[in-house]
Amino acid sequence: MEPFLAAFAEFWWIGPTAIGAGALGWLGLRGQRGRRMSAKARRLAYDASREAVRQAQQEVQATRHGVHVARAELARTQAGRTAGYAGADEVAAARRALDAAQRAARAAAATLRARRAALAADRAALGRSSDPAQLPLARVMAADDAVTARWMEYETDAARQLAFPAMSDARVPQTAAFLSEHRTARALRPATATARITPAQFGAYRDAVARLHQTFEAAEAEAWRRARAAGSAPPGPGPDSPRPADWVLTAQEIAQNLTQTVLARGAEALARATAPRPRGGPHAHDGERGDTYRDSSRDPRDDHRGDDA
Repeated sequence: MEPFLAAFAEFWWIGPTAIGAGALGWLGLRGQRGRRMSAKARRLAYDASREAVRQAQQEVQATRHGVHVARAELARTQAGRTAGYAGADEVAAARRALDAAQRAARAAAATLRARRAALAADRAALGRSSDPAQLPLARVMAADDAVTARWMEYETDAARQLAFPAMSDARVPQTAAFLSEHRTARALRPATATARITPAQFGAYRDAVARLHQTFEAAEAEAWRRARAAGSAPPGPGPDSPRPADWVLTAQEIAQNLTQTVLARGAEALARATAPRPRGGPHAHDGERGDTYRDSSRDPRDDHRGDDA
């Protein structure tokens, strides 16, 4: 018994040390895992945009191939008409197919440019903030909630229900499209802003929220237009009012900045013109400088001649 007690007294510290080391290691692994999850959450929008760019590039290639096929089919049909076994209707149909393929190619190219712009924006926002509310999924869910809140104003306010019945009428095409996109966004919405989802799932949810916002804007504008026609809309501009184009807003911003710059420079010039000047004017010390110059140009031998005299 005594040897056992002696060994225990000698090595009793090994147990607590091992337990402490294990706890520290577990905490370190947990913190490292949390940092990895936070990095993935910040990169979620960037990874989704990169996947969207890849899909848009594939779509561009597919539409270009479709244009080549449609052009070849048009050439074959025209040759058949020249040979006498194809009619004018077939040539017209082939030409319409070529026009449709070219429109699809232009739309795919525009989508690719938009996806690349979104990718650049998501790349710039990668390390901007560590606030959980500014993470990509949280921002998209906040945008989803904002659209839902705007819609609920028309559903819960009795005055708005009477003034804008089209916002609750699924027979209106714009409202039906909005309700369809709302169901899609609800189905793709994660349970929480911290849920673990793949970039593909995030991209699908983000696109659904973007379509939800667009369809709500269209449904709201149509509801206001119908309310104005029925005389139930409040006076003043509304969502149905024409909005200035982007180039008009840009020109207004440039003109405003230019006006502010001109006013600031005019104020600086006025301040310089009205600032008090030093007494005697700017040439007050010219006489002193002239005397000094004349003294320095005098011949030193004149002083010795005066001493000899």
